[in-house]
Amino acid sequence: MAVPSDLPTLPKLPTFPDLTEHHIETEQVVDGKFICLHTDRVRLPDGSESHREYVLHPGAVVIAAFVGNNADADTLVFEHQYRYPVGKHFLELPAGKIEEGEDQLVTAKRELLEETGYVSERWQHALTMHPTIGYANEHIELYIAKHVKFVGHQRDEGEFLEVFTMSLSDAVERVGRGEITDTKTAFSLLWLDRFRDRWS
Repeated sequence: MAVPSDLPTLPKLPTFPDLTEHHIETEQVVDGKFICLHTDRVRLPDGSESHREYVLHPGAVVIAAFVGNNADADTLVFEHQYRYPVGKHFLELPAGKIEEGEDQLVTAKRELLEETGYVSERWQHALTMHPTIGYANEHIELYIAKHVKFVGHQRDEGEFLEVFTMSLSDAVERVGRGEITDTKTAFSLLWLDRFRDRWS
């Protein structure tokens, strides 16, 4: 099939010009218990003005908690829970919001204990994710906890979830079949599977 001759020629490599949008003023639209909604007036790279509506989020952690004492253990702690905004049940890695002024690792340890009842003395920060860059400043920190042991959960009132274990290979297969669709969980599982040499 012939390629149309009027198509634009794209550069083989990006040139990375400065495309920064500069803040002019902010209006807070919603001040919620969990998130805040702002609309800003900004100056675009060509000097014109526009508006940006976005959510301020405190950030969160997600935990890959490995059960077992041998070096090649790949059994992970999972949660099964209902997510009201979507109206569906999800399979997820343990996760939670970073409280104001709280160290990220402290958040990870707290959430793992509260939600699942597991603790660990071996922790590693793996990566930072930005799941909603079009409309929020949320960042999610992936922590790896090794050789976790069960001591009993401390869930908040009104928090209902089922805790279970599954192998990393099984979980990755579920991602491929579209059974695990939570972004933070799917991305974390694929990263853990692809870059095992960076954490095992």
